[in-house]
Amino acid sequence: MSRGLIAGAALTALFVAAAGLSFLWTPGDVEAMNIAARLQGPSAEHWLGTDHFGRDMLSMIMVGARTSIAVALVAVGIGMGIGVPLGLTAAANRGGWLDEVISRGSDLVFAFPSLVIAILITAIFGPGAVNAILAIGIFNIPVFARLTRGAAIALWSREFIMAARVAGKRGPRISVEHVLPNLANLLIVQGTIQFSLGILAEAGLSYVGLGAQPPVPSWGRMLADAQTMVSLAPHVAIIPGLAIVLMVLGLNLLGDGLRDRLDPRLNAVRA
Repeated sequence: MSRGLIAGAALTALFVAAAGLSFLWTPGDVEAMNIAARLQGPSAEHWLGTDHFGRDMLSMIMVGARTSIAVALVAVGIGMGIGVPLGLTAAANRGGWLDEVISRGSDLVFAFPSLVIAILITAIFGPGAVNAILAIGIFNIPVFARLTRGAAIALWSREFIMAARVAGKRGPRISVEHVLPNLANLLIVQGTIQFSLGILAEAGLSYVGLGAQPPVPSWGRMLADAQTMVSLAPHVAIIPGLAIVLMVLGLNLLGDGLRDRLDPRLNAVRA
């Protein structure tokens, strides 16, 4: 097992564990303000200090991890749940009108930056975690559709697919029983990458006020609130920024490690 995979898994597990623990316990109440204790540095009472409202920063990071992970996870689930069937359908009907519609639809979405689309959607339907999930999920759909289509087309010329067709199996059944299992490794790796991008997208939307709304803690919102107080208390900006960096780094390392471990071509090169 590579060091990158171990490091990525450890970082990811750390934040997932913190998010899970926040359902049961946090060092402080994230909704309770204590102005007398505002902008305190790290101490025995507040391990990561306090913010401009006197709230415990460690508690905010823990609950913020829960928000970011939930938004990114559901958004990736939407993208994978819709995009993968679309990609399989396009590959099974390669060259047909259905393939053309799916492919051109994906190209249309890719013509616009993902964050711009997310900002547009949340600006139209209003800020909030649910709309942020929909915005990020919509952009994930063509990502998985295009990836699935390209990989599935290569599989449709393989001998085991021809054998399945000779056996009388139709396109949808072949896609589910033979094509999809052979794409599982690729989809897992891409899902990890999109998960990290979802974390960044959620932080970006929250930073501009279109993501999770107060009093729900969000790493992006914490950065936005801290931008005018960096000179007074640098930790209020450094800590949420570092959390975003470490979470995204961990997911990217995890994705790269899984790709190296699951891709048979890379295994053959190492052998």
